[in-house]
Amino acid sequence: QVQLVESGGGLVQAGGSLRLSCAASGRTFSTYYMGWFRQAPGKEREFVAAISWNGASTLYADSMKGRFTISRVNAKNTVSLQMNSLKPEDTAVYYCTMARSSTNLREAHGMDYWGKGTLVTVSS
Repeated sequence: QVQLVESGGGLVQAGGSLRLSCAASGRTFSTYYMGWFRQAPGKEREFVAAISWNGASTLYADSMKGRFTISRVNAKNTVSLQMNSLKPEDTAVYYCTMARSSTNLREAHGMDYWGKGTLVTVSS
């Protein structure tokens, strides 16, 4: 059993920055991948970024255009997403995820665990 809890969402003006965090608890694994998906109203769930258990490998959606950075925070069970130069189109519920396999990291069905999500609203 794995629980994922996001934090850091909120309201920010366009061009601003926000940092999200995700803490994982419960069962631990030797190898895993943590990351973020997002979903805006009326849109399908979209891959944002992922990171390997050791923090050595990262993966980003092309649409993020280098504005977002995923990183491991101290322990392997915590991950952050630094979001810079935010745009109104970044407004969405951001979900923390965990996958046991590196297969389909860019697709929602490849995820094994999901957090409840945290809302990010970018105003213009």
